[in-house]
Amino acid sequence: MKKLILATVAVVIMASPAFAQQKYKFAVVPKAMNNPFFDVARDGCLKRAKELGNVECIYKGPIEHEPATEAQIIQDFITQKVDGIAISVADVAAMTKSIEAATAAGIAVVTFDADAPGSKRLAYIGTNNKDFGLALGKQLRELRPEGGKYAMISGGPGAKNLAERVDGVREALKGSKWVEVAGSPTFCNDDSALAVQQMADLRTATPDLGAIVPVGGWPMFAPEGYKAFVNKNKKDIDAGKFTLVVADTLKMQLELLRDGYSNALTGQRPFEMGEKSMDILLAIKKGEKVPEIVYTGLDLVTKDNVAQLLK
Repeated sequence: MKKLILATVAVVIMASPAFAQQKYKFAVVPKAMNNPFFDVARDGCLKRAKELGNVECIYKGPIEHEPATEAQIIQDFITQKVDGIAISVADVAAMTKSIEAATAAGIAVVTFDADAPGSKRLAYIGTNNKDFGLALGKQLRELRPEGGKYAMISGGPGAKNLAERVDGVREALKGSKWVEVAGSPTFCNDDSALAVQQMADLRTATPDLGAIVPVGGWPMFAPEGYKAFVNKNKKDIDAGKFTLVVADTLKMQLELLRDGYSNALTGQRPFEMGEKSMDILLAIKKGEKVPEIVYTGLDLVTKDNVAQLLK
């Protein structure tokens, strides 16, 4: 009888919350929820959370690129006492303060896609953005070694990752016959329609413009407007007088490249960013040592290998 009682007590203890697997709530905060790039990161986050079982992925950010709104959302997550936050940093100065507030509240913070080095974030998961810019510039240099005038389109002026890409493009084209036009880069603030309009404005302002390099995929995220722009300039594109080398390789972009609407793409891996953000935050909560920088790699795409990536 005594053994039966002891066994019953043991079962009750093991079933109590103290012995149950710890559950964690991790928030993923993108720069803008209307940017399909972050949809892919969200999918990676949700998939990995489901696989881990003891993690919930909460995806929420500003609808549009609004650093002040991003900061408020992070404050809301601090108030909710989530266990960890992964942030794509829209503005380094604003997010450094938000990260400090979250850390002071005992919340683990990592960055993904766009970093805030010098802040109290524990890790960065994403692209080596200088290498990303170098790859974009090298693609243009290889496609058009004869050079010409070029312009870049960027997103938000406060985003360090985009500034690094711009620097990388310039470094890759340094010493070549390519010359950047005045007013480059333009800043679309992650607004796809505005990015397309800026492409048209750049072409109008400089009729002999030889290339446009968006350092993010924004213009392609407005496919109808983007296709209309390309069709208007198709004669020069086909003649090799105007070249489009665009960042990112989402499915819609690969299809546009396949159909002749760009010359080359350099792509990041947002799905992996979402997955690894969950892994790193969980490791931190378990007290494990994590690498400060986790690079997720790049994909270089032209008409020669686009079919392979679409499979």
